[in-house]
Amino acid sequence: MAGVTEREFHAALEAEYAQPFSGWDFSRIRDRVIEDPLPWSYRRIVTEALACADALLDMGTGGGEFLDSLPLLPPIACATEGYAPNVPIARERLSRKNVRVVEIADGDVLPFESRSFDLVINRHESFSAREVARVAREPARFVTQQVGGMNGLDINASLGAPLPDDYGWCLLEAKESLLDAGFKISKCDEYIGKMRFYDIYSLAYYLKCIPWQIGDFSVDRYFRRLCLLNEEMEERGYADFLFHRFLIVAERPVP
Repeated sequence: MAGVTEREFHAALEAEYAQPFSGWDFSRIRDRVIEDPLPWSYRRIVTEALACADALLDMGTGGGEFLDSLPLLPPIACATEGYAPNVPIARERLSRKNVRVVEIADGDVLPFESRSFDLVINRHESFSAREVARVAREPARFVTQQVGGMNGLDINASLGAPLPDDYGWCLLEAKESLLDAGFKISKCDEYIGKMRFYDIYSLAYYLKCIPWQIGDFSVDRYFRRLCLLNEEMEERGYADFLFHRFLIVAERPVP
């Protein structure tokens, strides 16, 4: 906050927090927030799985950015999205690839007939293992990369905020649910590293983009802690917080 008044700092935080966010586009803070590289490539795993897929479901497609970036999709391709502002963005982006985008109210209920897909992909979207098993053919593959429950917990601690509801979400819980639903786990991995924020404004914007991290976040409510954290960040040049991801590739075999 060096060189600015408390009022100016508050206004600058509010201005950053008010910046628009759509789809799943973090480009505004891409150079100001650096995440550790993951030891796996979700893109490579999905691309390899697509080579033998006839019917694809992408759960939680956001604005359709990832699906649109894939070079070739199977003859049947569907996507779900639960955040209403993203739905028209995804539909427009994916229309040229003949992807059916379905708006859903509950991510754990999939509005498709049983045995509809031989490949289900899911990047950072909640899921019900039994519902995925219901819409999966036999055989079928489920590929998911999840944000683990430890992700950003120290952001909550630093700001004096309550823990998010899913703070216990981890690889073992997800594996257990998939095994109970009849899947076999062919690959899994988990990584805990860091995400580095180079200024307090990028953190404010990040909390706007993922409101489930601190459900009651506002600049006013957490302003005192934001001031204190900003002092630490200005002295050090950055702040590091927990980065938690895990990956599962599960197979639904022929009975």
